[in-house]
Amino acid sequence: MFDRNRLLAHGVSRIPGLKRIPIFKLLAIAEVAVLAHQHFKHLDAQERHRLLELIQTSRGRRGNLTAHEREELAQLTVKMEPRLFAGLVADKLSPVPLPKRFVHGRARPAQPQPDDERAAA
Repeated sequence: MFDRNRLLAHGVSRIPGLKRIPIFKLLAIAEVAVLAHQHFKHLDAQERHRLLELIQTSRGRRGNLTAHEREELAQLTVKMEPRLFAGLVADKLSPVPLPKRFVHGRARPAQPQPDDERAAA
């Protein structure tokens, strides 16, 4: 049988500076990482791969992104719902629950769909 405390202490001793970070900060970092992972998974495997390619291209030696690549990066980013991610992170880090309006953004009026307009005419 293993001793969980010894195992944790061994892991902490192997990561420089980790002993100096209070446990609540570690929990907050872990919760933000879980949220980031959930939002990253809004993309399918091919989209995630393409997103990473675009990021590497923009950072790397190959120079700036083309207009088409910037548009593609914007579409992939929107699909991950960055506004919701930021609201959820703020809610997780807040000592009190935040209003839904703050976390999820303002309610937007429903846009009529093209099929609805034809049905109403």
